[in-house]
Amino acid sequence: MASELCKTISEAKLERHKNLFLNYRNLHHFPLELLKDEGLQYLERLYMKRNSLTTLPENLAQKLPNLVELYLHSNNIVVVPEAIGSLVKLQFLDLSDNALEIVCPEIGRLRSLRHLRLANNQLKYLPAEVGDLRELQTLDISTNHLITLPERLHMCLSLQYLTADRNHLWCVPRHLCQLPSLNELSMAGNRLAFLPLDLGRSRELQYVYVDNNVYLKGLPSYLYNKVIGCSGCGSPVQKSEVKLLSFSSGQLTVFLPAEVKSIGTHLDPVLPLQEMAMRTLHNTYCGFLKDLQLLTPISLPRSLSELLRCPLGHCHRCSQPMFTIVYPKLFPLRETPMAGLHQGRTSVSFVAYCCSTQCLQTFDLLS
Repeated sequence: MASELCKTISEAKLERHKNLFLNYRNLHHFPLELLKDEGLQYLERLYMKRNSLTTLPENLAQKLPNLVELYLHSNNIVVVPEAIGSLVKLQFLDLSDNALEIVCPEIGRLRSLRHLRLANNQLKYLPAEVGDLRELQTLDISTNHLITLPERLHMCLSLQYLTADRNHLWCVPRHLCQLPSLNELSMAGNRLAFLPLDLGRSRELQYVYVDNNVYLKGLPSYLYNKVIGCSGCGSPVQKSEVKLLSFSSGQLTVFLPAEVKSIGTHLDPVLPLQEMAMRTLHNTYCGFLKDLQLLTPISLPRSLSELLRCPLGHCHRCSQPMFTIVYPKLFPLRETPMAGLHQGRTSVSFVAYCCSTQCLQTFDLLS
């Protein structure tokens, strides 16, 4: 086996191969032949799937400077080392089905990376530097132990497909609604109790899968004309199990995002003072100055400044930004054409989040 491996690598060096296949070799470490001498500077794709590798060499980028695709699926790698950040031409990295516990911040230096697969590992968090991957199109982090998503993930402006199934996530950050290219979002089998108010507002987002989130009972009405997976959602739970604001209509109870401060009804025609002030500030700075960066750090507390840049959501009737209060209106799934698609396997409702009593009274999902 060793002589055959040496022969394969030697041929690749001699003939300047662009692809090298070392799958199913029972390798416990990177072959020395790969890392010594020269000759592999032309290599663009390295396949080392289904081996027993436990780490990556520090000089990998030095020996394989033109590597574009690296396939390490089904090994025993525990840590993605700092050296990975030196593979500046890398566009595809597959580390699925390993034993990953740590992804180093240097992964954010892979500015050419377009596809990152980290599914089926032991990850509890991802570094914020993932948000520096501006060319990233596909991110698969399913079947890990993640509680939250990277805080700067919304800065991956090229992201089209985000898969985070079977983790321990309890919310979808509202900033993800600002991703201009996101086409498919899959967060099935988590602990979601609510979705961002603006989820589905983007025309690019067409596929949303949130199946088997038992606490989830409300889908933003923006998702009405999207492809949705929500089987196994809406199981009966006690309100005390989920410490969030909720509202009810008949036998239906829906939880609201944690940032919502109060719930308006048709009996509350006057907005709270803070909401009125935030809407005025937003209209002033966005309507006239077009640049919220002009707000200095001492103008507002950081939390309020951030809220101005990314409101809770936009009215589903008139698109007015909302900051502290929402006026929700339920549309049970059984009353929509989607009911036949799920055949009793879910108990969710569509929720229209409005900005005032007027929009609340005039919004109709089916019109």
